[in-house]
Amino acid sequence: MQKQSEERKLRPKQKQRRPGKESEMRPVPHTEPVKQENKLEGKVALITGGDSGIGKATALLFAANGADIAIAYLSETDDAKATQKEIRKMGRECLLIKGDLSKESNCKKAVAKTIEKFSRLDILVNNAALHWEKDSLEEISTEQWERTFVNNVFSYFWVTKYALTHLKEGAAIVNTSSVTAYRGSAKLIDYSATKGAIVSFTRSLAQNLAPRKIRVNAVAPGPIWTPLIASTFDKEKVAGFGSETPLGRAGEPNEVATCFLFLASGDSSYMSGQCLHPNGGEIVNT
Repeated sequence: MQKQSEERKLRPKQKQRRPGKESEMRPVPHTEPVKQENKLEGKVALITGGDSGIGKATALLFAANGADIAIAYLSETDDAKATQKEIRKMGRECLLIKGDLSKESNCKKAVAKTIEKFSRLDILVNNAALHWEKDSLEEISTEQWERTFVNNVFSYFWVTKYALTHLKEGAAIVNTSSVTAYRGSAKLIDYSATKGAIVSFTRSLAQNLAPRKIRVNAVAPGPIWTPLIASTFDKEKVAGFGSETPLGRAGEPNEVATCFLFLASGDSSYMSGQCLHPNGGEIVNT
């Protein structure tokens, strides 16, 4: 990758007759297959909300590709320990960091503990989020509005701010947005607003960090079967969850984790400020 980076900086003046010959190009374009295994070998990833759901699936896939993992989580210690056990079975290390990321001090601590344990940080996945369903804007209290933003947006800002001290050239940040950022949600107004903010945060930060060669991207999942769903909606809605998508079902966390792996690895080396949409086939304006 270093050789390719150097070659991209300066190319000699050249001109060919159309359609051109690849063998006569200087330098010759890189067309060799991208490495398919251990894409994150030797790297360290901090994943917020990595104890269950999309975060867990991402942690497991990262570990399967050679990364050591730090998981910051709120309160589900049993889930976190189960995830840690699975990661260690793969021969990778997993650090658990319990704490409420709606508090800036805990965000700073999550990064500090990661560095204390692994002495480096290469990948940051901002994934932790909460939501509460309400029938109208009038039912959303100021307290809930603030709590949703502090959990879902402020934590991304704080964790990223403290992580940047340790992220070097080639590092990757992947933020979790949502399909609701693009099409809205009548009963998740505050949540949708935070997810829209995350898209703008991703695009702006990507531009800001481009000179430092740190890539920033996002994933905007559609309806995915996670504990947050089972703990938020009523029984009837849970039973039909995801059936309205073109594919007719909810997605699984491991169907989303592959997007995070792509954006965290060298496979997406020419992507920054972008958002992937594993949403069951819903077309959204991007």
